[in-house]
Amino acid sequence: MADQLRNGRGARHAVVVGGSLAGLLAARVLAEHAERVTVVERDRYPDEPEARPGVPQGRHTHVLLEGGQLALEQLLPGVVDELREQGSPRVAMPRDLVQWQGGRWFRRTAGTSPLFTGARPRLEHLVRHRVLADPRVHAVQGAEAVGLLGDATRVRGVRLRERGSGETRVLEADLVVDASGRATQAPRWLAEIGAEPPHEENIETGLAYATRLYREETPGGVADCLGIYVIPGPGQTYGGGAIPIEGGAHMVTLSGLRGDEPPTDGDAFEEYAKRLPHPLLHDWLTKARAESAVRGFRGTANVRRRYDRPGRRPAGFLATGDALCTFNPIYGQGMAVAAISAVALRDALADRRRTPTTRRVQRALLGASEQAWSISSGSDKNMPGATGNAVGSRLLDRPAAWYLKRVEARYTGDPVVGEAFRSVLALVEPVSVLLAPSIARAVLFGPVPPTPPEPPLRPEDGDAGSPPGREGSPGAVRGASRP
Repeated sequence: MADQLRNGRGARHAVVVGGSLAGLLAARVLAEHAERVTVVERDRYPDEPEARPGVPQGRHTHVLLEGGQLALEQLLPGVVDELREQGSPRVAMPRDLVQWQGGRWFRRTAGTSPLFTGARPRLEHLVRHRVLADPRVHAVQGAEAVGLLGDATRVRGVRLRERGSGETRVLEADLVVDASGRATQAPRWLAEIGAEPPHEENIETGLAYATRLYREETPGGVADCLGIYVIPGPGQTYGGGAIPIEGGAHMVTLSGLRGDEPPTDGDAFEEYAKRLPHPLLHDWLTKARAESAVRGFRGTANVRRRYDRPGRRPAGFLATGDALCTFNPIYGQGMAVAAISAVALRDALADRRRTPTTRRVQRALLGASEQAWSISSGSDKNMPGATGNAVGSRLLDRPAAWYLKRVEARYTGDPVVGEAFRSVLALVEPVSVLLAPSIARAVLFGPVPPTPPEPPLRPEDGDAGSPPGREGSPGAVRGASRP
């Protein structure tokens, strides 16, 4: 790929396999370097912000972390304001959520690292509209890639099959980017042309979750409703939350591990909420109205494909998004990493100090997902029954794990430690921010601060706040009683 995509010299055609967020944002970047970009999408895009079959998680809870917001703004200036104008709630933690983790309720101190909690189809619709408005970007819909053109030295395009008719055709390209998601077939495609598929690292906890849409019955209750989030961990493996989305509704998600997965029957789903360590969410459900069926999801393994490592791999092929590194969705990292990866692609192609070879750019893409991988895989390897070839820890990991355990014990009740740790979880700051002198002193020498003994239904300043999606923060949950 050397120099082909730098400043458009010799660049003719780039193909992106997969038209979700990672693929669309990659196409946005490539349009600055190629004469034309084709996005291949197996679905047909809906005219409105609706869930579609090719995004099986589209009907489940999603969040856009602050790091993803900042990256999106670099790629599509103004899109975050558009998201907010269309009603996506903006939630700043810990003020705006009632949260439980590791046996403690979080203090609801000033909110930092805000995240957007609107339904995923709306964000994807906004991004799609912006990207496909560029005349250099074209979408081929209702077709799926079934293989690569080329050989072990260079990829020269993709083979397509029309869904419905079954007709096949070839689409030649100077660069192919795999953004087809967690179900990618690229390792097999590479083997078929004589190349070496990547080594895969994986961690599987067996976590499964189910989601249902609810609306509060109490008139006006939505106007001052906040979210509830029970975070699972090694000592308490059930999780759940009621997270606000557009239009005053809430996505309610419940999770459990293999052998005890949340059911997809409506009544059984609500009964399952009783397994959480506190009745707060179950009580809320009994006073809310269900507005959808229950939908389950089981594919939650962490998988990283090491295209960056040496091997017999062709030039002209890259992987990004979930096709490169997929995370347990419970950590809410996927959309943010898609945007951060697109920024990394942009920077790698624009770097005048280094020739943007395939391997160098692929390393930059993997690096963009490194922090999210460390968070997700580092947490999941501690879950009971976790399996996979990346579960084991190195001797050097033990001091870091010991330190992070002390951070987690303090961030629920210490606003300073909490703000720093949230900035790391939000992919805004590197992990090294936790070693700043003021943080290290509190973590190493400070006591574990007290936290509320019961769910804190109001923020500490006593202000119930303003409605989700507007300036300010949501207030107390109506219908959720104290024990």
